[in-house]
Amino acid sequence: MPVLYTEGLVGEFSHTIDNKNRLSIPSKFRAVLGDHFVISKGVERCLIIYTLEEWDAFQSRLAELNNFDQDARAIKRFFGSGSAYVDIDPHGRILIPAPLKEYAGLTRDVTIVGDTGGRGEIWDSDAWNAAASEEDASVLTKNLMAKGFKG
Repeated sequence: MPVLYTEGLVGEFSHTIDNKNRLSIPSKFRAVLGDHFVISKGVERCLIIYTLEEWDAFQSRLAELNNFDQDARAIKRFFGSGSAYVDIDPHGRILIPAPLKEYAGLTRDVTIVGDTGGRGEIWDSDAWNAAASEEDASVLTKNLMAKGFKG
């Protein structure tokens, strides 16, 4: 039976990081994330937002990687050292750890986007706009279909 997502991290939201590195999380995201979740480095110089359940599943998949493989160790370190558990304060904000803010090149203006499941992304708005303008949905779709994806 297919999974039906009635709630997910979807949409695109513009927000700002204040001078104390706090970022307001969209209320629609907070409804899915709850009061605690994980942010991590993303491979495209953004931050990934994981529900605790999605993070646990991701960590389990990483744990299955062979520790004798150099690439496996590197990717485990990338995500292990580049992740943080965060709590939403009473005002709906999280504190972005300085190393993660620096990694993603986050300045004042950020864009928070969803991926329809238990993950979302935090981008510097300029970087998001540049990345989004480079994406060609027809090319992406063709590439996914070549990998067996059936929409």
